[in-house]
Amino acid sequence: MRIFANPVGAGSLWFDNLATADGMPVAYDPQARTFLPTPPFCANRQRIGCNWIAPGEGEFCRSCAMTALAPDTSIANAIPNWAQTEAAKRWVLDNLGRWHWFRPEDAGAPPVFHLLAEGPTPVLMGHVEGVVTISVAEVDPVLVATRREALEEPYRTMIGHMRHEIAHMLWWRLSLREDFIDAFRAMFGDERADYQAALQQHYQNGPPAEWRQHYLTSYASSHPHEDWAETAAHLLHLTDIADSFMAADLLSPQIQNAGWDPYSEPDAERLIHIAATLSVGVNHINRSMGLSDIYPFVLSTHARQKLGFVHDWLRRGALGL
Repeated sequence: MRIFANPVGAGSLWFDNLATADGMPVAYDPQARTFLPTPPFCANRQRIGCNWIAPGEGEFCRSCAMTALAPDTSIANAIPNWAQTEAAKRWVLDNLGRWHWFRPEDAGAPPVFHLLAEGPTPVLMGHVEGVVTISVAEVDPVLVATRREALEEPYRTMIGHMRHEIAHMLWWRLSLREDFIDAFRAMFGDERADYQAALQQHYQNGPPAEWRQHYLTSYASSHPHEDWAETAAHLLHLTDIADSFMAADLLSPQIQNAGWDPYSEPDAERLIHIAATLSVGVNHINRSMGLSDIYPFVLSTHARQKLGFVHDWLRRGALGL
């Protein structure tokens, strides 16, 4: 993620800022990728702290307008959880916008979001024909830790959920192209295999013994759809790690060009190599504070090939190139 210029004075702004350091209200324009000091601001600004601009007074920004179902605010913590969930959504949508997904120049359907609070029954997250369902309770640190341990996951965040579930929606968009499906099946397998039966098999028996040689996560081994979603999410993780590294003006011998833009990099192998190398270094920094690795994964040769496949399609897919 970039670091942005202050439109009304000195200093910088971070992606989630609502105001400058001296208190001047600002909002992010996702089309121009810059902050502005003038309204109209999103109608959700006061309610959940949305910091994007809107097309008109009293209207929702581009991101909030994609939320067709908001959480039941009578459920405890629904509003603060919703605010954090929308913030993660804006981050991921802006990442994807670097490749022209879900911007005005993208003629395809945007995602529709159902953001639901959890009562006694957990929310089943997923994607069906353009509709992405997310549990806003997944920002609660206790719940996240409990579910991560129960599922033996090395990583679980709301940005991760957004990237994974939107990746399913991206597959749905790409599957409308005649040249995509055959290439996908050659790389990931036949997605027509019974999905529910595959998941049941996975949860009952676990992943195959050699899954690390072929998949990024054990869950990716359950079905080609999940392999795609996990791989696409990881491509977004890695690209954004590299982009944020550059935005922070950090240096690495892996990067010879000071103006390198990871989102403009056409060579997937180079991008993945650089991002993975940077991740190892930042993991080491995190350990100095007793924190978990930010990217606790190992990239096998086969996983790198899948990441390259996803990179190729996501970079060109939105505009049909």
